[in-house]
Amino acid sequence: MTSESTSLSSVEQPTLRTPPHSARVEEFDSPRLSTAVMFVHKLDASVHFYREVLRMEVTVREPSAALLVNSGSFQLYLREMGPRSPHLSGAIGVQYVIWTASSSEDLDRFEGVLNEHCRRVVKQVIDGVTFIEGRDPDGVPVVITYPGPDQAARHAIMRRVYFW
Repeated sequence: MTSESTSLSSVEQPTLRTPPHSARVEEFDSPRLSTAVMFVHKLDASVHFYREVLRMEVTVREPSAALLVNSGSFQLYLREMGPRSPHLSGAIGVQYVIWTASSSEDLDRFEGVLNEHCRRVVKQVIDGVTFIEGRDPDGVPVVITYPGPDQAARHAIMRRVYFW
């Protein structure tokens, strides 16, 4: 058995760059979010909602589940759990996902679609970022922003995080 030792000075260190918004980002690729799994009460209602709101297409459909994909290859699995399954807001785990519109026109379209589907839609601007929030058919928050974090850095924790 051979033993190798490498000094710290000979190990290649990632190069860091400072983007315009002053956050430090490593130049090599990091993992990115590609898929979310959501349990829903009524599959058909949720498929209709997310297809329209997020411009996703159904690529696979089974009696109690569907896979939706958007043009950026993000995947959303929806699984029907029935009308009595709880969604515990404030419990451990992901509470909701925040989407980013591709343009201000896309954000306006999203707001219009949410107004058609939701009783209440909230719009607010924080540090130059517009947040629009509504609810999906199961009452789960659906939030979309513009511009995205790659275009406008967030400088504070959004208050919405503390409302559970």
